[in-house]
Amino acid sequence: MTDNVEISIEFGGGAELLFDNKKLHIVKLPVKDKQWILGDLLFWIKDNLLKERPELFLQDGSVRPGILVLVNDADWELLDTVNYVIQPKDRITFISTLHGG
Repeated sequence: MTDNVEISIEFGGGAELLFDNKKLHIVKLPVKDKQWILGDLLFWIKDNLLKERPELFLQDGSVRPGILVLVNDADWELLDTVNYVIQPKDRITFISTLHGG
């Protein structure tokens, strides 16, 4: 069983509008019987932080195309995307690259 994992979650580039316009969230993920991975975190975010229009954040079990995901400033694609094992004090950032015009 893992202990609570405290991380920071940041939203930018307009993604924060889906989260009550709040850019930074410091969260303690609940204890569970296996390690937290980014795929688990996405659904936790949807259930606990997302305030509106989930289709603008999630698609097919991952983030929607057009959202850049960084873990401690590294592109999550270099870290096995949804399978990355979250570590205490990780900083996970979601930046929307989609903008109206």
